Amino acid sequence: MQTTTKRDLCEKIARRTDNTHIIVKEIIQMFLDEIISELSESRRIELRDFGVFEIRKRAARKARNPRTGEVAYVPEKSVVVFKVGKLMKEKVCKNSNT
Repeated sequence: MQTTTKRDLCEKIARRTDNTHIIVKEIIQMFLDEIISELSESRRIELRDFGVFEIRKRAARKARNPRTGEVAYVPEKSVVVFKVGKLMKEKVCKNSNT
C-alpha cells in the first residue's frame, strides 16, 4: 500500500487548479484546522458523500499491563470517530475488487 501525504495532495490540486503549491497548502491547512476546531468544540462534521467526523466518549475501564500483569485504570476519554460516506464507500469497494 502506498502512502499519499499532504504535500502530494497539495501538488495534485495545485496542478489541477493552476494555483501555487503554497496557496493550496494554506487552504488545505485552514480546512484541516477548522475540522480540528469544530471537533474540539464537540461539533459533528458531515461532509456529504465523504463521511462524518464526530466525538464519542470511551468509557473508563480496567486494563492489564502485559509485562507485569498489574491492573491499571484507564479513565474515560473522548475519541474522534469517522464514518465513511456512501460515495466514498462505493468507490473504495469498487477499486478494491478490481
